[in-house]
Amino acid sequence: MVATTNAKPGEAASVRKVVEEFLQERLKPKLDALKEGEEEKRDKLLKEHAPETWIASAATKASKIQSVSHPGKYVHPDAKGSSLNCAGNPAAGAHLVGTHTIDGNIPSDFVCPAQYLTIIAFLRLEVDGKSILERSARADPALLEALPGDEAQSRDWMQAFAALTDPKGDLTSHKLAKQLYWPLDQEQNDGEYHLLAPLFPSSLVHRVWQTIRDDRFGDEAKAAREAKKEKRHHHRALHEYRDLAVLKFGGTKPQNISQLNSERHGEAYLLAALPPSWVSESVRPPLHTDSIFGPYLNRQKRLFRHTKALREFLTNVRDANNMHIRRKVTELVQAIGDEVMQAAALLQELPPGWSAETDCQLVDAERYWLDPYRAHEDDEFAEQRTATDWRATICDRYGNWLNARIGGDRLPVGDPEHSAWEAALEQELRMLREELNAHE
Repeated sequence: MVATTNAKPGEAASVRKVVEEFLQERLKPKLDALKEGEEEKRDKLLKEHAPETWIASAATKASKIQSVSHPGKYVHPDAKGSSLNCAGNPAAGAHLVGTHTIDGNIPSDFVCPAQYLTIIAFLRLEVDGKSILERSARADPALLEALPGDEAQSRDWMQAFAALTDPKGDLTSHKLAKQLYWPLDQEQNDGEYHLLAPLFPSSLVHRVWQTIRDDRFGDEAKAAREAKKEKRHHHRALHEYRDLAVLKFGGTKPQNISQLNSERHGEAYLLAALPPSWVSESVRPPLHTDSIFGPYLNRQKRLFRHTKALREFLTNVRDANNMHIRRKVTELVQAIGDEVMQAAALLQELPPGWSAETDCQLVDAERYWLDPYRAHEDDEFAEQRTATDWRATICDRYGNWLNARIGGDRLPVGDPEHSAWEAALEQELRMLREELNAHE
């Protein structure tokens, strides 16, 4: 490990100051706990917390610590299998959420005996946005200069710390770890399989946990909720997480699982992975009206939006080229036709015979269209339905209704726009006739 650049002026002093303050913070409560006359214990503590002594001891113990992204102990606290330090699989792409989707530096997790957590806190000390661990891995000249030993000793310490990211021994699983038998191609591999050992993505989980905690309990989020309650503007968007669950690891000793698990208080959030609970409005037959081409369809929200968009487009397409007009008009007319056919399909799913009720005043053509399965139970209805060209009547009524919805002759458009509208409507009526025939 050789540093290739020199430290910035004053950077080594800043690193040294942070290290000394860290050691003093841990020494002070221990000294305060001593009683009068315990000078021998005081001298021992002072010696143990001298920078050269404490860092040398930490470097020796570093072999028992591993920096990872996927620890194995989340599966079972006593699992002895390998943990991995992996930035994820970028080949998975942005459509799959994984460690590879984390923006910026991946939060490092650590697995080690609980008594070594202080060493981890030391390695995570940051100066100018770079931790002691990162500086060690990069052979940072400022850290090399800041450490209390001679240059050779300081390099050895940095190498010991940098090795935290290296795998510890051969990759192994354990009897307490989860394992999955993954079969390979039978013809080529004669019944062989891979034995997979799933690991917990602690770094990813930690980033999600931090995000959700900030969205729920952060000062900015609280201020935004208060502004919403008082109907005031706030620059922060509010994020709500419905049906959030919490999974606990480690019980009363989360530090025995990993460092990040300890910081999360043993928590991992589970987002609801359920399909939406869809409650459709009950479909009621169109009674007390002689046609659905009127208030019944006009009350359909999606139809209203589409017909409004078509009317506004035809009103405002001045100076648009004909190709653009034809394409847009055709698109909107097709969307309207789709919604009409969907409304009809819902009525056709009602119990057969609803059109025979005394309150049903629909014209015969619409009865034949919207209550087709009545023909299975009513022979007279079936005979009349077969003998009548009710499809032509439906197409005429549909065309008249749509023409009236967008303004009819009152629509202030020029000849190109009106021609495009008529052509699109004619095409839609042909498609409607084909659709009606196809469902017989």
